[in-house]
Amino acid sequence: MMTRLSVNINKVALIRNARGANYPDLYKFALDCERYGAQGITVHPRPDERHIKYSDVPILRDLVRTEFNIEGNPTDDFMALVMANPPHQCTLVPDAPDALTSDSGWNTVKDFDRLKEVTAKLKSKGIRVSIFLDPDPAMIEGAANAGVDRIELYTGGFAKTFEGDKEAAVKLHRKTAKVAQEHGLGVNAGHDLNLSNLRFYKEQVEGLLEVSIGHALTVDALYFGLENAIQMYLNCLK
Repeated sequence: MMTRLSVNINKVALIRNARGANYPDLYKFALDCERYGAQGITVHPRPDERHIKYSDVPILRDLVRTEFNIEGNPTDDFMALVMANPPHQCTLVPDAPDALTSDSGWNTVKDFDRLKEVTAKLKSKGIRVSIFLDPDPAMIEGAANAGVDRIELYTGGFAKTFEGDKEAAVKLHRKTAKVAQEHGLGVNAGHDLNLSNLRFYKEQVEGLLEVSIGHALTVDALYFGLENAIQMYLNCLK
């Protein structure tokens, strides 16, 4: 099975914002990612708009021809943005407003009521709902009962321990993905996946539908060029 590659373009937006103009052209970059083989575009608009701006979302929603994935914490402002510009998928992430990057998943027991309410709203618009989860099988039942369609496994911990002990790094991911599929949930993954660890992760986590990769792919594009970088990531997913 071919796992889909969704390119997170936040870092390109961060570079653009540094000079106050649309240069590099964020929208052309998204289209080029698709042209070079990416099967999706991911954005994560944060309250401070330090990279993706809220005003980028409707433009990208109209431009993207593959799969458009908006991720973020379901605050009132975020939900209004998503409901007004329905993407193919919305990935709910429990990060704080001042978080440097997403670094933990939902507690589907403690946050169950909130997740169920938000999921129902999104699905009323025909949006597929995914939630960011740590690799913990105990969180799956709550996710399924909340009505989500997929989970996205947080792979930051995997990436940190990968070089030391690959098997230990992926063990809980493999188990959590298996339990998720037994509950009828699709499995995505993201955070710090790169050319060194992606192929191993894909081979070990059965049924992996999609990965979202931004920082590492953007850095690799500086060295290899965007088209080459995307092809290298796609090759890891074959």
